[in-house]
Amino acid sequence: MGKIHHLPLFAVLLLSACGAAREGMDNSAELASIEAIDDATVADIMLNAGDAQQAIAFFRGKLADEPNRVDYKRGLAQSYIRARQYADAVLIYEQMDAAGQANNDDLMALADAYLRNGGWDEARATLAKVPPTLETYDRYRLEALLADNNQEWDRADSFYETARGLTTTPASILNNWGFSKRVRGEYEAAERLFRQALSYDSDLFTAKTNLAVVRALQGNYRLPIIPMTDVEKAVLLYEVARIAANRGDRDIARGMLEQAIDTHPQFFDAAVQALATLNSAGPNE
Repeated sequence: MGKIHHLPLFAVLLLSACGAAREGMDNSAELASIEAIDDATVADIMLNAGDAQQAIAFFRGKLADEPNRVDYKRGLAQSYIRARQYADAVLIYEQMDAAGQANNDDLMALADAYLRNGGWDEARATLAKVPPTLETYDRYRLEALLADNNQEWDRADSFYETARGLTTTPASILNNWGFSKRVRGEYEAAERLFRQALSYDSDLFTAKTNLAVVRALQGNYRLPIIPMTDVEKAVLLYEVARIAANRGDRDIARGMLEQAIDTHPQFFDAAVQALATLNSAGPNE
């Protein structure tokens, strides 16, 4: 009789133990899921809002624990690019490519990193791995830069035009296209493109500089009428003065350098040195 009475109790204890085990398993799975979500959130914050060096340290630490995680490798490479450590980014992307872990976006990022590190041939070979059916802004931007490097001007114009149509923020690509026109000596076309770039992003300082320089190359030394801070004005005056000096217009260059020194809120050492060099050279011949 004792055995008959204890069997149900044993069954209850066994079921309770199984239930507790299942509950523990459920809790562990839930905690793992929460940790994974939190981890992905932190990684996303590091990529988009965190300091680049902090992001590099974060992804290095994660890879030390889980060296095969492709998302951590990708995050580290992207963080290197944000920090302008292009050679380091190239190494990570190359490892991913060799392991068959690189997707098309990774390959384009690798090609971009090659370009920024001066590896034009490597960039061209990497971009050739991306299927031609992938028609994105980044793809055409890179193709335009490569065509520029080969002085294939018609192809470059075609790629720039296509890239410009694939983005709602075309200031950067218009600036690049304008610089391409400047290199070719097509100064008026370059000026138009720099102005278009600034119409989309009035804070793009490279476009401001390029616009002032391309005007100066045509003998127009007046600064363009565009929004600029005192610091930006001083730098533009300095850049235009350099063009004027190279063109033999030394008196104009002196005047602009003096303006740059007066305009800059701090001591403008480069302008001071350039002015001293011009003064030692004497007046225009």
